[in-house]
Amino acid sequence: MKFTTIFFDLDDTLYPSSTNLWLAIKERMNEFMRDRLNIPTDEIPALREKYYMQYGTTLKGLEKHHQINVDDFLAYVHDLPLGSYLTPDPVQREILASLPTRNLIFTNADSSHAERVLAALNLRDLFLNIVDVNAVTPYCKPMPEAFEIAMKLAGETDPSRCVMIDDLTRTTRAAKEAGMSSILFGETAASEDAHASLSNWNELTDILERL
Repeated sequence: MKFTTIFFDLDDTLYPSSTNLWLAIKERMNEFMRDRLNIPTDEIPALREKYYMQYGTTLKGLEKHHQINVDDFLAYVHDLPLGSYLTPDPVQREILASLPTRNLIFTNADSSHAERVLAALNLRDLFLNIVDVNAVTPYCKPMPEAFEIAMKLAGETDPSRCVMIDDLTRTTRAAKEAGMSSILFGETAASEDAHASLSNWNELTDILERL
């Protein structure tokens, strides 16, 4: 295998979107904006979309325009009983454990949430490090600077030896533009925004060999 490092997104990638955990997190974001910032409920969806498109995440927009405490926001939105949403997948674990690469989490969430998710999935020992939103601040995925920092933290100098696996096309597209190979998770059809698509973890090894 020509790759030495694989960056894995966390939410809706290491676990399927059908768990509805990410939907629950987004609802917590809405509650925070309504209850803590007194933003009218009917204005929240458009505002979140605006911040997401302009700054990369809702968090970055709230930090810039509402001077929120980042740690407070992240603790609030991730305060969910993960055991009610996530269960370990032995097949996924076996496949990830077989990879000869350095494997890192690269997420726009914080490391505390990532640690809890990995523990719930019984995957923590398979990842060398967690590159979280605080590690790349003031940037975040899909900003080019965030990928540069992630590579540096991984000890990589050659993006062609790196892979990014993510469920969002804007991230896989940014990874391609950064010189990495990218795999769009959760899709069965090919996308011009990624080098390959992955809908079943059983396919991962073959995809990596073909890239």
